[in-house]
Amino acid sequence: MKAKVETPLDDELRPEYDETVLKDGVRGKYAERYRRRTNVVLRAPDVAAAFPSADAVNEALRLLMKVAQQSVMAAGAQ
Repeated sequence: MKAKVETPLDDELRPEYDETVLKDGVRGKYAERYRRRTNVVLRAPDVAAAFPSADAVNEALRLLMKVAQQSVMAAGAQ
């Protein structure tokens, strides 16, 4: 049986990786950039049943925007 080799980090890092290169990493370095580029919305189960795909949601929201814009324009014309 092989004896366990203790490393300074004592983790499951494979031997072919050089831990000295990895030790100065910055956790979450690109997290803010990722957040700015993504827009994930979780649908409630009842909404997901009515709008089963992203396309269906987008179509409904575009229609809602159009109706809201027409309503604002109509209110401004009075």
